[in-house]
Amino acid sequence: MPAKVLDASVLGALIFGEPRAKEALSLLEGAELYAPPLLAYELTSVARKKALKYPQLRERISEALEIGLSLDINWTEVDHLEVLRLALETGLTTYDASYLYLARSPGRAPAHVRRAGGC
Repeated sequence: MPAKVLDASVLGALIFGEPRAKEALSLLEGAELYAPPLLAYELTSVARKKALKYPQLRERISEALEIGLSLDINWTEVDHLEVLRLALETGLTTYDASYLYLARSPGRAPAHVRRAGGC
């Protein structure tokens, strides 16, 4: 089973039924998933934006968030000093460097989809 580092764009696309949900699912199928605890905050932020934009869907958005957070994800802490080093070295935000830190662990590949915009 391949190990993949999960980010908010992939999980958000999947659980919130975004246009790239099928692509997200294909990236995750059969993979052992890893993510920093930061993912939960990012996903909650996406849910907040969606709930504000679509208030009539708040309950459905909350349920999708609950499902996403209950998936079998290996929540993995990062070495924050190493994350800082990576961020400075690569020009990434510390958020993105957290995912890169995990993806650089042996046997783990990043799983991400590119988004055209929106929330």
